[in-house]
Amino acid sequence: MLSPCWTITGCLLEFINCPQCDHTPKQRFFMKLKFFPSLWWLLLGSLVFPHCAHTLVFKVGVVGPWNCDPIFSKALPGMAAKLAVDRINKHSSLHNRYKLEHVVLQDDCQTSKALSNFVEFEEHASIFLGPVNPGYCEAASLLGKNWNKGIFSWACVNFQLDNANSYPTFVRTLQSPVRVLFSVMKHFLWAHIGIISSNENIWVDTANKVSNALRYNGLPIGIVTSMGFTDEDMMKTLTKIKNVPDLRIIIMCMHSVLIGGEEQAVFLQKAHDMGLTDGRFAFVPYDTLLYSLPHKNTSYSVLRNNSKLQEAYDAVLTITMASEEMSFHEAFLKAQENGEIETFQQPEQVSPLFGTIYNSIYFIAKAMENVQRAGAHVSGMTLANSTRNLKFAGFNQQVGTNGQGEGVVNYVILDTDGRSHHLVPTYTINMAMEIVQGSSNTIHFPGSSPPGADSSCWFDPDVTCTGGIELTTVILAFGLICALVLCGLSLTYIIRRRIQMIQMVKGPNKIIMTLEDLTFINPQLSKKKINLDELSDGRSVSERKSLISGAHSFSDKSLSTVNHENSNVALYEGDWVWLKKFASGSLCEVQKSTTNILRKMRDLRNENVNPFLGFLCDSGVLAIASEHCSRGSLHDLLRNDDVKLDWMFKSSLLMDLIKGMKYLHHREFPHGRLKSRNCLVDGRFVLKIADYGYLELLETQKVPREKQPAEELFWTAPEFLRDPELSKKATLKGDSYSFAIILQEVVVRGSPYCMLGLSPEEIIRKVKKPPPMCRPTVSPDQAPLECIQLMKQCWSELPERRPTFNEIFDRFKTINKGKKTNIIDSMLRMLEQYSSNLEDLIRERTEELEVEKQKTEKLLSQMLPPSVAEALKTGGNVEPEYFDQVTIYFSDIVGFTTISALSEPIQVIDLLNDLYTLFDAVLGNHDVYKVETIGDAYMVASGLPKRNGNKHAAEIANMSLDILSSVGTFKMRHMPDVPIKIRIGMHSGPCVAGVVGLTMPRYCLFGDTINTASRMESTGLPYRIHVNQSTVRILRSLNEGYRIQVRGKTELKGKGIEETYWLVGKDDFTAPLPEPPAIKPGEDWQKTVTEEITMMFRKVNRKADKHKA
Repeated sequence: MLSPCWTITGCLLEFINCPQCDHTPKQRFFMKLKFFPSLWWLLLGSLVFPHCAHTLVFKVGVVGPWNCDPIFSKALPGMAAKLAVDRINKHSSLHNRYKLEHVVLQDDCQTSKALSNFVEFEEHASIFLGPVNPGYCEAASLLGKNWNKGIFSWACVNFQLDNANSYPTFVRTLQSPVRVLFSVMKHFLWAHIGIISSNENIWVDTANKVSNALRYNGLPIGIVTSMGFTDEDMMKTLTKIKNVPDLRIIIMCMHSVLIGGEEQAVFLQKAHDMGLTDGRFAFVPYDTLLYSLPHKNTSYSVLRNNSKLQEAYDAVLTITMASEEMSFHEAFLKAQENGEIETFQQPEQVSPLFGTIYNSIYFIAKAMENVQRAGAHVSGMTLANSTRNLKFAGFNQQVGTNGQGEGVVNYVILDTDGRSHHLVPTYTINMAMEIVQGSSNTIHFPGSSPPGADSSCWFDPDVTCTGGIELTTVILAFGLICALVLCGLSLTYIIRRRIQMIQMVKGPNKIIMTLEDLTFINPQLSKKKINLDELSDGRSVSERKSLISGAHSFSDKSLSTVNHENSNVALYEGDWVWLKKFASGSLCEVQKSTTNILRKMRDLRNENVNPFLGFLCDSGVLAIASEHCSRGSLHDLLRNDDVKLDWMFKSSLLMDLIKGMKYLHHREFPHGRLKSRNCLVDGRFVLKIADYGYLELLETQKVPREKQPAEELFWTAPEFLRDPELSKKATLKGDSYSFAIILQEVVVRGSPYCMLGLSPEEIIRKVKKPPPMCRPTVSPDQAPLECIQLMKQCWSELPERRPTFNEIFDRFKTINKGKKTNIIDSMLRMLEQYSSNLEDLIRERTEELEVEKQKTEKLLSQMLPPSVAEALKTGGNVEPEYFDQVTIYFSDIVGFTTISALSEPIQVIDLLNDLYTLFDAVLGNHDVYKVETIGDAYMVASGLPKRNGNKHAAEIANMSLDILSSVGTFKMRHMPDVPIKIRIGMHSGPCVAGVVGLTMPRYCLFGDTINTASRMESTGLPYRIHVNQSTVRILRSLNEGYRIQVRGKTELKGKGIEETYWLVGKDDFTAPLPEPPAIKPGEDWQKTVTEEITMMFRKVNRKADKHKA
């Protein structure tokens, strides 16, 4: 039944309620107004003509990698979509109510970027045709579900998408290509599959999704790989494929060679070279499953023009959508002739994926027609539910849908005979029935026989396939493997158990102790005797005094008698330990469950938990060894009248106890025997909890339990007193009760229940059998009221009402108002202040040292190359280094000897310092290294110690021009009228560099190149840059505009006569250069320069004398 679109009310309601429609900005503005739902009443009264019917526009977004992949772009998605939309809007019944538009949405070839792009497409389209990349089909379908927009795709492989509950807006416009492949492989009984893809992300993801889908159908995948980027990679890939046993079919996930896929062409030819196209494998292109490849009267030039590829393609079975009356080329040409496609491209230049896009948009239009007939609104879910049992004429074949709403077309298997460039249909695939039917043509397999057949069980879901092996053999093999695995696991467990036991007895993680490891204070229980002289060896004075005083604390009488105190203290690896011994008669062998508890105890590390050091098990003695605390127990401290305890001291000890118990409970290790006697105090007055794990060890070691006297039961919770079996296990709430009794001891500084005046037996009887409830009484003036209230809550008769130690910790912090309470707080504050001042002083000195270090390193880096300086700082040797190409620069001052003779020494130093400072400033702008200065000689190199390719000559040349330019304006301080003239020599070649000497080391250069550069300088002329043939050759090769003049033949000492040159400038060098003096051939110019300098000096001196006069 149609919606009342021709009525004003129907139009307006449809306009309001359509979430998929593309409204204009004005429409969206009015829809946001609060009064908009009632606006139609106004229109009902004002409009009198029936033209109010509103046509709803639905925009189909064609999503794909159309720009980043040239093969996909050949599908002309914009033209295909336009052709389909134009025909639909012109001929379909939709035009009465709906109108289709299209938009091409550019996807990325990288899956991650493609998904990111798709998220941004929400507002661009009402319905999505895509994605083309199977890698993110699930994510795109979930987004479509969230947006309630249809996701129509022909390329998605994921079998999970068939779940309509999880993906209610997803629709396949074609059946999954994997089902087509499965039908073909089932027909030929090819079960063992290899999959290869090109390197593009979209095809790698396609290969993975295809392999997952085929595995889901129960088929064995032998290999999934990609081609690689080089010929070597491809050969390795083909070798892997060749070595996979029982492989029958190779699926090629890449563009088909028949539509321009170069990767497939290269792959098939390489496979042919390796002999893999001899018929052992059937190669199947994957992408031809997604479109209708023309074959009737169609010649493929890519096969016609490449005989090797033509032979290789004989091993390829091309599965593609079947054409009916017209092929794709004919249908495309007809649309061109009718003026429906505005392009001059030939059909052979267009990808047949054009037709798939066209069919998919028609598919969407037919689904919309069904929605319209049902009188529903178009949305993603209504479209997905309206695709069943459709039938329509596609671009060049009939298209229908099945009961699941998937597009269904027939397929054809095309083949060649290895000598032809035509494709011949051999089998048709009826996907409605999923059967393969033969035709008059047969497949031509290389070698005249198809790849070997596999067992049919692979394709029978009701049969367990064993690959041709008898089921009994499989079961026996499986049983044997399981038995071997169990034996291996058992052996591994035994070995691991043995290793753990060895580690517990030896090594750094040792836990099990023997009497040999301990030195007892009582010699009757020890196999060793204390030797105080031996204790002093290797120890500090404080440690020696501590040990000696501890040893002397036992009198001579105690060494000769056995009692409870002196037999429980021993030395272990030089440290005092306390032994908590078990009752005699217990098992001496350490049980497996005991080792687990011991490891757990060893892993406990907290400031307020006394460290567990080991478990003594030897000669019938069992004992827990823990760190000895010099102050004894909390019980001893409370009864020592010499120790003054104020509330600050008491609260500090109690907070330590709370922190320790909080840690134990956090590690799920309840104590079970918490009392003041096993709360130990070390030399820093830090309380540490001991004897944890005692109850568990009693249980695992089967230690007989002794009946405890009544005074030892004061800290035991009432529920444990009533049930002896319950008391064998520690509980968290029982520890809270024990804490309350300890709290009472600390507050009143007395034994439990000391204020009641009853015997221990009577107290335990009253606690065990209330009412009345028997508890200690504490005066409010002995502790803060909150503390007494906390104590009463902790000894509550009902365990569930007792607070946890986390709650006790929070409450106790409130009692102390968040302050840290410690007897040595004041001392610590003084120490902290002193430490802070000391740290500031150290920081200042460190900063000063760092500044000096930076100055030293800077100076060192100016004297030597950084790499050499670093090696020398670390004391390493600097090996000589060979440099195959460097350029050396030498310069000197013309007439320097005369200037020196006519000047004071200090004036000469000022001259050289000013001049070389000028040179050094120029060097900073070039990639050069200053080697040294000797008198007026200035030596620079480029290409070392840091190599710079062939730029070394240019760097020296540029520097020489800059230096020569700067010298033209240089003035001596004491003789400003006397010009300074220099001559420069350059030469390029190899040399060796190294450090000479340890005292005042120098970075020196050696080789004929240095000698030649020096000769170039010494044979040069004033204001001239003398260049050798080797440097000229490099400068000309750089083609940077260096202006070079030929000087002519020049005799170089030790080298003979060579052709040399003048460097006179550079095209982009604009700084002025001093004019070289005119020197005639054979003229003694050096004598002339000497006379000029002498004359000018005399002239200046005469002026000075006249001025003085």
